[in-house]
Amino acid sequence: MTIRHLVVVLGDQLNRNSSAFDDFDPATDLVWMAERRGESEHVWSHKARSALFIAAMRHFAAELQREGFPLRCAKLNDAGPDDLTALLQETLQHLKPERLIIIRPGEHRLRAGIQSVAAACGVQYVERPDRHFLVSVDDFAQWAKGKTELRMENFYRWMRQRHDILLENGKPVGGKWNYDADNRGSFGRQGPGWVPRPSAFKPDAITQSALDDIEATLPDHPGELNRFDWPVTREQAQEALTDFLDHRLPAFGHWQDAMWTGEPWLYHARLSTSMNLRLLSPAEVIDAALARFHRGEVSLSSIEGFVRQILGWREYVRGVYWLSPERLLASNALRADAPLPAFYWTGDTDMHCMRETITQTLQTGYAHHIQRLMVTGNFALLLGVAPAQIHEWYLAIYVDAVEWVEAPNTLGMSQFADGGRMVSKPYAASGRYIERMSNYCTDCRFKPGEAVGDNACPFTTLYWDFLDRHKARFWNHPRAALQWRSLERLSEDQREAIRSRARQLRIEYSPE
Repeated sequence: MTIRHLVVVLGDQLNRNSSAFDDFDPATDLVWMAERRGESEHVWSHKARSALFIAAMRHFAAELQREGFPLRCAKLNDAGPDDLTALLQETLQHLKPERLIIIRPGEHRLRAGIQSVAAACGVQYVERPDRHFLVSVDDFAQWAKGKTELRMENFYRWMRQRHDILLENGKPVGGKWNYDADNRGSFGRQGPGWVPRPSAFKPDAITQSALDDIEATLPDHPGELNRFDWPVTREQAQEALTDFLDHRLPAFGHWQDAMWTGEPWLYHARLSTSMNLRLLSPAEVIDAALARFHRGEVSLSSIEGFVRQILGWREYVRGVYWLSPERLLASNALRADAPLPAFYWTGDTDMHCMRETITQTLQTGYAHHIQRLMVTGNFALLLGVAPAQIHEWYLAIYVDAVEWVEAPNTLGMSQFADGGRMVSKPYAASGRYIERMSNYCTDCRFKPGEAVGDNACPFTTLYWDFLDRHKARFWNHPRAALQWRSLERLSEDQREAIRSRARQLRIEYSPE
């Protein structure tokens, strides 16, 4: 049989409406999918991350087979190269298709590898339009053209106008574009109280087969699988969306930055995995949430905060990534070079906020955006961890991690490695921020208000040291100068004591 089109479907492209299937002819075309160890080993991936992709792929493959699509699907332990592109090259050499049809992969590494093997085999590489996202890579590049600095708020307003979302006569509903100031609530001493638990999805036979294969094949990888309950089919993803809209969206906006011990989910959507696998489209999620707003079930500040995360931030980071992925991945504007502490892989630390966040991550593969940005990310920034090391950790450890979304969030926003191309100033904060937004400090031996001494909070020590180390860069910065001028409150003796304590912490937290 002569193969006209080999349609390659990757693990984050499980969308039956994909343009990759346009004009598919079962008589001449073939779908190709592959589970390969290399995709879990190029970063040391959490077991739940690998299991999520493989379980969802197996369900999607079964759906395609039921619909009569000719399919070649390599299982995790099937014979052949562990590297996905090497296996694809063998397939191309054997089948000799006229064209390789694909949607742009979510990683520059994988895209370049697939393009390379197609060229080596003399097969035409055809990258079709990606209908999942709300702005194309080319349109984003046109928006960004000529801008020395990119700001999400400007992009977000452009997207609101482009898609006519939360507008009245071309103006923002309520008179403001952004209600972020209303979306920073903390629970206070009373805590969150009872919070509706999100829908959980007990593994069926297909999902259990993926969990079993991961345990057998990647036994030394980090994380646990005994709590795995993520949606892995479109039907489950739709149920998860409805559950969020019914029970947590009305409170999401106000409490989206809050943290609490023993509460990993709170009012968060838990939909990023489904959207990143493409079981849900961003358009349908936004439309469903807007319908609740128009019915009067959700406040303007909550709906705006939720829409901003998807229409604004999610689309923005993808555009930033594809402007120059190689430059982004190599960036290190603050010249950070400390090694990633070993406790990032174990949670074994006296800092309660870090222990809580990392332990939760190892158990579930999940932490919400403030835990990632202002706990694990903030600590890496203050300590001066090499950006490539913390990037690889985030890509490995979270179930929703695909490089197009993870790398800009980590290297641009969290670590300021791009030097301000993506966000205007570093997201640096002392232990006081964590004390305000959580109860983590209540059960911690460290004191967030102290920067020196045995009880000093490492966040606070390293925060003042971070300001001190980078004062030349930010002292006159238009957005950060006020933060840096707070150094004037400290005497030279106090600064030297902080420097000394920070040096001790770097030695203590070095894995070597």
